[in-house]
Amino acid sequence: MNKKNLYLVALSGLLFVSTLAFYGFKQDEGTTKIKWLQITAVESVVPGGIGRSRMISIDDNGKMEETKIQNFFSMSGINFGNIRANDLTITNKISELTNEGWELYDVTSGVFSGNQDNTNGIFITRYLFKKSE
Repeated sequence: MNKKNLYLVALSGLLFVSTLAFYGFKQDEGTTKIKWLQITAVESVVPGGIGRSRMISIDDNGKMEETKIQNFFSMSGINFGNIRANDLTITNKISELTNEGWELYDVTSGVFSGNQDNTNGIFITRYLFKKSE
């Protein structure tokens, strides 16, 4: 190996080690703080439409926002118009939050039936959002 190539190899090695040292020991410029927000949709499955359905959220200041949504059942049975209206309300809320920089992180749902013949109950969905500051 000639002297010129030896210098290039040594210079390349020095540059590589310097780069590793710079990025390897670089201080973290601050930790990212994450904010969390949960939206809960409670949809009644009480026959006859006499149940209460709501979408609930709590803002950063602890203020609760309660939005009325429709019950799954009307007097004549399951009401697909109500379900469609609820889907629109919930989707609009998700769009509003994502436009504000929130990321939908997790969705959990469940059903509660209050008695043996399933004449009382709720369908609940929790939407968990996160946002980096």
